[in-house]
Amino acid sequence: MLILSRKENEEILLGKDIKVVVVGINKGIVKLGIDAPKNVMVLRSELADEIKAKNAESNTAVSDANLSEFSHLIKK
Repeated sequence: MLILSRKENEEILLGKDIKVVVVGINKGIVKLGIDAPKNVMVLRSELADEIKAKNAESNTAVSDANLSEFSHLIKK
């Protein structure tokens, strides 16, 4: 992990297309601005973790009975 110190209005470049700017610092909270191409997904890590958990949950929620019923419908 690379650890950098930045002051307000200073930037970090990630590759050629992504810029992270320290927009503000107030009472221990850092506000970051991220300038990235539209095809780059930017997510907070807790949101990404929640999405992974929901996807895993939905994959295990399908029972054998549901699959059997679905298979029967497809055959029609």
